[in-house]
Amino acid sequence: MPHQKNAVAHILYGNNTLLAHCVGAGKTFQMIAAGMESRRLGLSQKNLYVVPNHLTEQWGSDFLRLYPGANVLVATKKDFEPANRKKFCSRIATGDYDAIIIGHSQFERIPLSVERQAAAIEKQIRDITMAIEDAEGQEGTRYTVKQMEKTRKSLQTRLDKLNDQTRKDDVVTFEQLGVDRLFVDESHNYKNLFLYTKMRNIAGIAQTDAQKSSDMFMKCQYLDELTGGKGVTFATGTPVSNSMVELYTIMRYLQYDTIQKMGLGHFDSWAAAFGETVTAIELSPEGTGYRAKTRFARFFNLPELISLFKESADIQTADMLNLPVPEAEYINEVLKPSEIQQDMVSAFADRAEAVRSGLVEPTVDNMLKITNDGRKCALDQRLLNDMLPDEADSKVNRCAKNAYDIWEETAEKKSTQLIFCDLSTPKNDGTFNVYDDIRDNVI
Repeated sequence: MPHQKNAVAHILYGNNTLLAHCVGAGKTFQMIAAGMESRRLGLSQKNLYVVPNHLTEQWGSDFLRLYPGANVLVATKKDFEPANRKKFCSRIATGDYDAIIIGHSQFERIPLSVERQAAAIEKQIRDITMAIEDAEGQEGTRYTVKQMEKTRKSLQTRLDKLNDQTRKDDVVTFEQLGVDRLFVDESHNYKNLFLYTKMRNIAGIAQTDAQKSSDMFMKCQYLDELTGGKGVTFATGTPVSNSMVELYTIMRYLQYDTIQKMGLGHFDSWAAAFGETVTAIELSPEGTGYRAKTRFARFFNLPELISLFKESADIQTADMLNLPVPEAEYINEVLKPSEIQQDMVSAFADRAEAVRSGLVEPTVDNMLKITNDGRKCALDQRLLNDMLPDEADSKVNRCAKNAYDIWEETAEKKSTQLIFCDLSTPKNDGTFNVYDDIRDNVI
């Protein structure tokens, strides 16, 4: 399709690329074609495809569908068992393959050289030390300094034991594989990339650091050095799923040199150039009452941000592509809560209050437990206590009744209905669950 050819051209002629295409737009074929073309044109020698673990074999067969004569090496679970891993990595290093396809978790197990990892961590420590000195001069930033000190300590620990060598065995390093083009499918799995900021108590700025993300970041940096910023392609249907920080993270992976040149390498300077925080009233997590919450949620300088982002991003949404999808009819059923459910919700409010005032240990009760109980209570009160009565007009009963009505109307067609429920799956231990209850009701 035209948009697929355009995407391949973007990868070949442009720098690092993000394929931000909706589901069904054909990202797999785009990456396969881009890899084969760049090999044919001599732009790359060895292409590595990093895909979700359960899709490696499917990717392999898709590759051969598009290029039946291709020489493809697909990693299986067996290849990455400790006994076989060295052998497999040396096959990558010595073989001449059109493509090597490995799973996300297998990619993590191929380490960068210790020197390069150490250099990257030292650079982070230098940055954060400067940020701490910066913050110490300002009023009211004790909390920030404390947090940064904590981060610096943890980085120091990491430097000391260098990326926990027990999990990564003494194999061929990533540099020795000879990979000079990296394609990452479902790249949103790497969105928790470490960042430090002076912004406090702002929702959506996660400061957690996933080991796999910093590993990916270092490997992207290495490929940038090797290829001049042309060697990495990310693909995802959800580039930004729940916070604006993800946009900055993508830019750090794919446009690191560009944002450094523009002086936007540090998150706070990027945020000052493009975003602002918005304080709004929203429903509290336990569902009773409201609270003011500050979020990093509005943009200014949008044209500049978009043109910078589009240097790497190839964006195709469902509206732009007009893909053939069936028409859907949405029917929302609005039900009133039972009296027991109302009592439960007010109990959640008391629990949340206790958690906020620090009266209970996090191991005993916490906000995650409360919101989880809230979801259960909203689906069916018997999920919290199976001794409670079965309300006549609960969600479960309404669902079963609707299914029965549709079945009656369409009996002569013998159609099938699909009921989807993402909470309360059967555990076969005799406890109440929604699946069995709906089935029994329908029968």
